[in-house]
Amino acid sequence: MCAKIQKGMIVSEVRPDSIADELGLSKGDIILSVNGIQPKDIIELSFIVQDENINLAVKKAPILQEDGTSLPGEVELFEIEKDEEEDLGIDFECAVFDGIKPCLNKCIFCFVDQQPKGLRESLYVKDDDWRTSYLQGTYITGTNLKEEDWQRMEALRLSPLYVSIHTTNPDLRVKMLNNKRAGEILQILDRFKKIGVEIHGQIVLCPEINDGEELCRTLSDLKKYKKILKSLAVVPVGVSKYREGDLLKPLTKENANKIIDMLDEFNTSLKKHIGMASDEIFLTAGREIPDKKYYGDFVQIEDGVGSIRLLEDSFQKCKKKFKKRLKNKKKVSLLTGTYGAWLFSKFKKEINIENLEFEVIEVKNEFFGDKISVAGLITGSDILKTIQNKEFEHIIIPSVMLKEGSSEFLDGIKISDIEKALKERGQEPVFHIISDCYNFDEILTILNES
Repeated sequence: MCAKIQKGMIVSEVRPDSIADELGLSKGDIILSVNGIQPKDIIELSFIVQDENINLAVKKAPILQEDGTSLPGEVELFEIEKDEEEDLGIDFECAVFDGIKPCLNKCIFCFVDQQPKGLRESLYVKDDDWRTSYLQGTYITGTNLKEEDWQRMEALRLSPLYVSIHTTNPDLRVKMLNNKRAGEILQILDRFKKIGVEIHGQIVLCPEINDGEELCRTLSDLKKYKKILKSLAVVPVGVSKYREGDLLKPLTKENANKIIDMLDEFNTSLKKHIGMASDEIFLTAGREIPDKKYYGDFVQIEDGVGSIRLLEDSFQKCKKKFKKRLKNKKKVSLLTGTYGAWLFSKFKKEINIENLEFEVIEVKNEFFGDKISVAGLITGSDILKTIQNKEFEHIIIPSVMLKEGSSEFLDGIKISDIEKALKERGQEPVFHIISDCYNFDEILTILNES
């Protein structure tokens, strides 16, 4: 995922035993050109590096001196002979090298605008680039697409894309996105259909705005795009305490049930399972989470659609592998958000290992407000408040709470800060960061260790 709107082919990682590793390239190096070309993005680069002969111009990362100052890196030229399909072994800070296309909308539900000042820079980035949609599954609105974008999509057959639809009512979409071009949604979908680009759709459901009759209209309009619409996720709007005004209202149980029923009718009419409600909608409706058939290939998992089902199924498989008894007494504490605490509390009732004390601790979101229940928006300050006056031996934290590849929470607090706070109270627990939040296997290993 691109951390910020930037330009340049900045190396984030060099894979061991790769061509780049043999050349001595490293994190922070900048690829200036490949065969004399400055590719726009990793899509264009993938075609260029298929050549057997590659010329790289590289500006090396700055050299840090003992006195804390740094010297600018030199430019080096490399001539490479390789097999046609052989990769260079370089990962980049961003998949787009000429600067991602920023979002030009001012959506009434945008969570980026519901954050306080002072958080890390990447949290304020509004990405509306069709290339990152194709490469990384980010959602686009289509309001900044130009003719050259359409032509490139068609020429390269780049599909599928993830599209934020929200409503097919042109006037309402203009109001929701605060962009005059937002009303062109049906023309945008027609163009996708014409060039054969498949899409995964998203509707951020704002009660009393794009639900009810408006949702019915949207679903009816989308039937026309059955061939290219691979999935459609309906998710409730997230409202933080920093949101000004009372335009956005919380999802009610009655509304949640209507959404689920409307999506079922939509799927029945298409004779194809496309529409899916998020986990939060099912929980709000008070209904059981559907079985895995409902979610297909779980293509909308990052939008909160099917994560509970994956984790529940994984837990049921892991139950058979639980030890009956540990040699030594052990206490394990899992910290998670409101929804996660609800689910893991169910699991806890089925975990019966002698000498194991497994506790599930709900971390209430005071930073963004009590309407935010997901683990991914828990901050370090929330955790510090939660752990006061508690004793710990082992602490489990899901990686979704942390900046990718780091130990830093949304508010800049790090795991080391929490360790320091606990150490001042005479505690030195072992921290376990769970990388796969949809799988119970990592937690199973921690619980089973004597």
